[in-house]
Amino acid sequence: MKNLVSFLTAVFITLTVFAQSGVSTLSFIEVQRTLPRPGDALKRKEDTLQRQAKAKGFDWPVKSVYIRSFKYDGQLEVWIKNNTKEPYKLFKTYKVCALAGSLGPKRMEGDYQVPEGFYYINEFNPRSMYHLSLGLNYPNASDRLLSDQYKPGGDIYIHGSCVTVGCIPVRDDQIEDIYILAAHAKNAGQDFIPVHIFPIRYSNKKSVEYLNQLTKNDAYLKYFAETLESAYDHFELTHQIPIISTDARGNYVYHNLSKKVPPPPLIKRVPLPKRQRNVTELAEVVHVWPQFPGSGETFLKYLAQMGSALSSSLPAGVKKANVQIEFIVDVDGVPTNFKVLKGVNEDFDDEMIDVLEQMPTWKPALLHDKPVAKKIRQNFVIEKATN
Repeated sequence: MKNLVSFLTAVFITLTVFAQSGVSTLSFIEVQRTLPRPGDALKRKEDTLQRQAKAKGFDWPVKSVYIRSFKYDGQLEVWIKNNTKEPYKLFKTYKVCALAGSLGPKRMEGDYQVPEGFYYINEFNPRSMYHLSLGLNYPNASDRLLSDQYKPGGDIYIHGSCVTVGCIPVRDDQIEDIYILAAHAKNAGQDFIPVHIFPIRYSNKKSVEYLNQLTKNDAYLKYFAETLESAYDHFELTHQIPIISTDARGNYVYHNLSKKVPPPPLIKRVPLPKRQRNVTELAEVVHVWPQFPGSGETFLKYLAQMGSALSSSLPAGVKKANVQIEFIVDVDGVPTNFKVLKGVNEDFDDEMIDVLEQMPTWKPALLHDKPVAKKIRQNFVIEKATN
């Protein structure tokens, strides 16, 4: 990574010199042509890719690329369209060399899992240890809420060399294709090239049978896979990508699914591991109270937002709940060891802690100018909106 940073810094300095000398700055694809591996790949393969694209009715250079990968089936697809209005069409399917881990989302550093979910390319690495690579924005907004808060992992790539410890590996000649297509799309203005990673190809009977067997005793994994299936089904019907966001609990939310696609079934929620620390010393008296980012008023607004996010989970017949929570702001400012002193019921209180654990880092309490751990109790209201 240090070598990459140094190399890209040198490229930036070179472009700056060009700009200051009155020479037009290079475009993204022109920069790639100056780099050893992408430049060599472009010389050898660009004409062939251009002919293949035009034979399938695509403009060249390509303008919009969508990538989706199927873990169990070991396949990666590249889809292309000429403009935003027309549907995507399949350009090529590549074989993924190997699968690290098992089916299911990535939730922590070192689990060797390939993520599952909705990502985009956020890095072009022309000097990868694995020939060429395209970085993915893992952890995304959902992963940051549902994965390990301190070590969710990272550095997930589509890359060459046919080896993996949690990435998506293909052969070197294949990553050259994918890299060139993505580079042209970025050069044409596609800043967010979507990459959707599914556990299986849901149209493959054998894959579905394997997933059903795997999730037979894992309600959460089954729910997660079915949630991703809704996006897969939508694309199969329309060849357009649904609009996807993340709610306060880390669940994916779709905003324009085809009516023919049923929503994922509701199941009993599976509690997440709780954030707990062994805090041995708590200050009873402090000179400076812990400070939420912004102000005390900002904290109250934050609690109001959390209450709004949780309101839809209130049990039937309960429209309003006055709750009381307790937690510790540790010496590094991390809020931890959440407890519900006054809540609603076990399931709701557990979900409330999951949401509250996403609270940002505070400024810790001070005693004699030294940070100390301090316990906080807070009341707030959760109320269903009235029409």
